[in-house]
Amino acid sequence: MKQELPGVPADTFEALRAALAQRIARWTDGAEQFDTAIPGLAFYRHDTPTPPMNCMVGPSIALTVQGAKRALLGGRSYSYHSGRHLIAALNLPVVLQAVEAHPDRPYLSLVLELDARGIAELVMQAEPPTSPGHTPTASGLAPSLVLGDTTEALLELFLRLVKLLDEPAALAVIAPLVRKEIFYRLLTGEQGAWLWQMASAGSQNQRIARAIEWLKLNFAQPLRVEELAAHVQMSPSRFHHHFRALTAMSPLQFQKWLRLNEARRLMLADRIDASSAAFQVGYESPSQFSREYGRLFGAPPRRDIEDLRQKGGEGSGR
Repeated sequence: MKQELPGVPADTFEALRAALAQRIARWTDGAEQFDTAIPGLAFYRHDTPTPPMNCMVGPSIALTVQGAKRALLGGRSYSYHSGRHLIAALNLPVVLQAVEAHPDRPYLSLVLELDARGIAELVMQAEPPTSPGHTPTASGLAPSLVLGDTTEALLELFLRLVKLLDEPAALAVIAPLVRKEIFYRLLTGEQGAWLWQMASAGSQNQRIARAIEWLKLNFAQPLRVEELAAHVQMSPSRFHHHFRALTAMSPLQFQKWLRLNEARRLMLADRIDASSAAFQVGYESPSQFSREYGRLFGAPPRRDIEDLRQKGGEGSGR
């Protein structure tokens, strides 16, 4: 949906999109990922379509300005392009794939992390949305990953933010104000009621977010689901139900995903052997590690890492 701003021509959306694409292309020239000087803002580029990649997507908005990408979570597909953006409310294990990219017209996007504290402050100050919010999933819970229509107003705000990269002296003062306005527009926009619900303090979603943070920090330790449920003040059955509904995995599956992806990173970046990587991430049996690694990545550790090195690494996700 291309919502027009008052008093601007109908082609403003395309002009804003093209201006953002030009700036992102300049900053990402020769790189798939560029972490900007603005906290939480990164640019992504793919010159050709990519194979599916396992990625941990944090709370963020992914705004594509050229090309198209697909995200998979729990068997559900989310396709987004220059007219659609993707918002994640939690740290989620997804599969990402650039499906529309060409050297003459690469896939280009920006990702801005959602500032949980800043959004919580806005929730306290702003009026609640009057719309009913996003359609619940089959579990009765709001989804943790949603698509939204990119508007001219949103493109204009992001362009203002990106332009600040050429004004280093203004970054510290102006960038936080523009980021705050972006979050405000998201809270009062199409997905506002959903984001409001996901950000509300004390909600079940926030408790699952706390559990995910604990798992990210302690994935190599033995996991007792009952203790983790108690840690976030939920009953084991409710915790398991909500965790699976929001992440498409059980807590144990989520821990395994974290372990295997960290092991893959260690073998690829630090060049350690599979057994050493297995022990570092919490496995006691190298043979079990190899079996589970093969199920997730489609090949045993050694062959998978050799293939990745021949292709130049795992690549960046968003």
